[in-house]
Amino acid sequence: MKKILGVRFGHDAAACLVIGGRIIADVAEERFTRKKNDGSFPVHAIRFCLESAEIEPSDLDAVAVASEYVAPEFAYFFPGLIPPEAAAPVSQDPLPIYMDRFPVTRECRLVRVEHHRAHAASAYYTAGLGRTERTLVAVLDGMGDRSSVSIWRGQGNRLEPLASWDGSGSIGRFYSAATEALGWRHGSDEWKLMGLAPYGTPRPGLFDRFYPVYRDGELIEARSYARVHRFPDHGTFHYHMEEALALRDLLREVSREDFAAEAQRVAEEQAQALILPWLDREGTRTLCCAGGFFLNVKLNGKLWQSGRIDQHWVYPNPGDSGLPAGAALAAYYEAHPEAEMERLEHLYHGPEFSNAEIQAALEARHIPYTRPADLPETVARLLADNRILGWFQGRMESGPRALGGRSILMSPLRAENKDIINASVKYREAFRPFCPALLDEKKEDYLVQPRSEPFMITGFDAAPGRRDNIPAVVHVDGSLRPQTVQADVNPRFHALIEAFGNLTNEYVVLNTSFNVKGEPIVCTPSDAIKCFFDTGLEYLAIGDFLVAKPGIA
Repeated sequence: MKKILGVRFGHDAAACLVIGGRIIADVAEERFTRKKNDGSFPVHAIRFCLESAEIEPSDLDAVAVASEYVAPEFAYFFPGLIPPEAAAPVSQDPLPIYMDRFPVTRECRLVRVEHHRAHAASAYYTAGLGRTERTLVAVLDGMGDRSSVSIWRGQGNRLEPLASWDGSGSIGRFYSAATEALGWRHGSDEWKLMGLAPYGTPRPGLFDRFYPVYRDGELIEARSYARVHRFPDHGTFHYHMEEALALRDLLREVSREDFAAEAQRVAEEQAQALILPWLDREGTRTLCCAGGFFLNVKLNGKLWQSGRIDQHWVYPNPGDSGLPAGAALAAYYEAHPEAEMERLEHLYHGPEFSNAEIQAALEARHIPYTRPADLPETVARLLADNRILGWFQGRMESGPRALGGRSILMSPLRAENKDIINASVKYREAFRPFCPALLDEKKEDYLVQPRSEPFMITGFDAAPGRRDNIPAVVHVDGSLRPQTVQADVNPRFHALIEAFGNLTNEYVVLNTSFNVKGEPIVCTPSDAIKCFFDTGLEYLAIGDFLVAKPGIA
């Protein structure tokens, strides 16, 4: 069993193709439909995965579903896959004849992978650890299947569950309820709370009885949450927790900044009280993490800085859009327990477009362009002149971060650049921070307790001697969330940063996702062109071409 398609149907729908234990293609449905957090059946994502590998559905050995429950819709889109006991009987095909179907052979297996096991697999099987090394794997999210928190032992290509808790132990639900109380979207905007928190002062005791309490790796005070309500909206979902109403009342007592600071403190405190003791129990200093809760880069930084971990790997697409990769990898290693586990070196698993396709898109819109002899050097000079630029190169990234495939770039040297991009490009809240992309070989110059971090998934303290040099990418608390760029992984992006460093003496650029607030990251040349002309971007480097907005000198 070597060709395995992982599928996530629900909030953050996605698909991932694994062949021989390697991720070949991985993409969220939202990138094609342009609906943030799209929960539709991921037909576009599935089609892309198959086309990228030039295979047919009939070539698949298995379809891995990241849930114990298989929705009836799988029978419509994968004729012949679902055994009768796996879903409600299907009397007829309800799909219009023009909708995609992916007919598989009788030999194609349906593999159900429990939600938290899929998360755990996404982390463990991409960390590139030795077969004999004992690893602690922690999974935290809102709720999936019957678990909100689970602890696993990874060793010898096997994942063994050690402990789990249901929704009453969910730290993620508390954090999402606090996000909703601030007027932001549950399951989508939690990073806004994280970004606001450093502006406030924690208020211990403010949220007593609103969250579960862990001590020495065990749940000692459960939290009985009310039911989470789900409201469908144009293919996506909005979630509501009744606890958010009571939490909102606390905003009469404290500022929004202090509210966020205390929510972040609670999350960090409880997660560490849960995870760190298990490292001691297992006698290991190696930790892998997955689940949407680990999108909290501040928490990831606190775990790394604890002094209890020598090897720390957070799966860089830890939310539910990363479940298809985990389900497919779990299915593969169950079938091939002797196979080697390889380190995931990059997330460039999405669509890419040739220069011919990009040129055709520009010319169809009568957009003037140039083709610089040395694009990285040309772009570096524009950034050194403090220009704002869209960067559309190679394969699109999987996951929520722009990593030099679909990025907006600017110089980090001026503090006001953060405000400029928030106000005139991203159209989002002024407190929201931006990330630095820096040369991996220069990480010791910029990071306290440095390590390679190619995925912007862990927070670090900025090196004191450099904080004032790159103020646009250092948060108010002196932290930053870096992408360390390696020449052999993304040579063109590395060359750009190196050229910028040669001009400015700072081998760092401000890097944020190529989108505006509330929209998915751009996928196609058409998406990039639309975003370019609809925002305050001044230049667009798209493939080998450079576009200047009319009127830009």
